[in-house]
Amino acid sequence: MSTAPETQTISTTTRPVGLDWPELPAKQQPTWPNDGSLERVSETLASYPPLVFAGECDDLRTRLAAAARGEAFVLQGGDCAEMFASATADNIRDRIKTILQMAAVLTYGASTPVVKLGRIAGQFAKPRSKDTETRGDVTLPAYRGDMVNDFAFTEEARRPNPDRLLQAYNTSAATLNLVRAFTQGGFADLRNVHEWNKGFIANAANSRYEKTAKDIDRAMRFMAACGADFDALKAVDFFSSHEALLLDYERPLTRTDSRSGRPYATSGHMLWVGERTREIDGAHIDFISRIWNPVGMKVGPKADPDDLLRIIDKIDPEREPGRLTFITRMGAGTIREALPPIVERLKAEGATPLWITDPMHGNTFESSSGYKTRRLDDVVDEVRGFFEVHEAAGTVPGGLHVELTGNDVTECLGGSVEVRDEDLESRYESACDPRLNHQQSLELAYLVAEMLGARNA
Repeated sequence: MSTAPETQTISTTTRPVGLDWPELPAKQQPTWPNDGSLERVSETLASYPPLVFAGECDDLRTRLAAAARGEAFVLQGGDCAEMFASATADNIRDRIKTILQMAAVLTYGASTPVVKLGRIAGQFAKPRSKDTETRGDVTLPAYRGDMVNDFAFTEEARRPNPDRLLQAYNTSAATLNLVRAFTQGGFADLRNVHEWNKGFIANAANSRYEKTAKDIDRAMRFMAACGADFDALKAVDFFSSHEALLLDYERPLTRTDSRSGRPYATSGHMLWVGERTREIDGAHIDFISRIWNPVGMKVGPKADPDDLLRIIDKIDPEREPGRLTFITRMGAGTIREALPPIVERLKAEGATPLWITDPMHGNTFESSSGYKTRRLDDVVDEVRGFFEVHEAAGTVPGGLHVELTGNDVTECLGGSVEVRDEDLESRYESACDPRLNHQQSLELAYLVAEMLGARNA
């Protein structure tokens, strides 16, 4: 986790000076109880310390600008929907280890700095296609993530509870504390590259990684013999991100930076808006247009370039690299046709977003066994299409956004240790969307390193 400068301070005012939240339509919000509990929770959140600092957000913005210019590559990964019960030390450690391994593969394989950005410490809410879920003759509110209600299919569990916003804050704080310990306390030192492989089940992907680790180790011994200084390798800057979905959580955690007087969302370093909530006259786009964090937006295959340009004018009127990231989610069979007109139009208009591919959400389907799943081959093909489109357009494929876990789950099909349809039920643990397991994540990293290396050749 990036550390803020010692002189960095942030006010703890409930609301940034001069900023009032307008009454705009806000989609995908839960129906909270009308008993004053939400107001009480909002006041409590507004009094809590920030989870991240403005200086850290500015640091990330600078790094994202480098990625937009092709001088770095963004690896953004983590859980589809974090769950309170899963925020254990082992789970957090293994997720961080997986991302560190993937980053090492990308850095070494493509000689490119990697910006490490987790879907972590705030990804507790999910948009839903329906407000309710029906099982048999029982209809209850849909599960909207642990920040809102519980996954258990009972009336009490599915009732939206504002106190869960406080639990999300506390769980995020504990998670960030552990992430900072791992990444700043020596665990992420590149000289420990072999240690990141320990504890994972032996398979072809891990064997290939171990060979890469040996190559890195050999290169570092050579550099040490030449008198190189490795102090810069002792710590890793790791940033947090999540979808800015629940405005009743994000708004109370917005703070004024005492250095500049500008508002920052302190719930995470980078926030993004999803496909379902990116109306230009809606509350979500209004929110991210007002904060000074680097922000992102999901872009699907039906996105209108004119709408995107209007959103850019609202969020990034000065066209500042690093401010706005477009995370494209197209589908393997669609990206090569849907993405080019968007990229080419925005390029012609002088827009400078960072382009990241999300090869997960456009490739989801229901398996014959009834599980929501994805094929690793489709994920890889969408990434390949992403690189092809940007190469043809003369723009920069700047990053990868994936849902993953450090656990050996069976949620996505394929991989060198193949997960088949009949295997899904053995360890399907996601409460929402399927994630790549550890070995699938490493396999993807090697394939992306090859694409990235070819881009940089």
